[in-house]
Amino acid sequence: MKTTVFYNPECSKCRRVREMLDERGESYEIVEYLKTPPDRATLEGVVARLDTPPASVVRRDAHFAELGLRESDCATVGQVVDLLLRHPELLERPVVLRGNRAIVARPPERVLELLD
Repeated sequence: MKTTVFYNPECSKCRRVREMLDERGESYEIVEYLKTPPDRATLEGVVARLDTPPASVVRRDAHFAELGLRESDCATVGQVVDLLLRHPELLERPVVLRGNRAIVARPPERVLELLD
């Protein structure tokens, strides 16, 4: 089964997920989403496969606040997708897809939920 990791090489949690997949001998595809931002269909597919609310894939960091965003700006699937299309840097990381499931691997050990 194909595993895809939306990855930022500067993120320690992303690097840890990659190490865990390597340790288990899993094959996977890395998508450096800041270099190659996902399109609308990809983001809709990710959000549809989550077992958490759509907003769980949105980082609420200083940049989120600097943009003047509020929680209500990412309440629906459409809002989340539109926001991430405009600001891919707000994608929470790492997001891992496998089969018909997607998770935000925070903590990184959550990736094991997809492998077992």
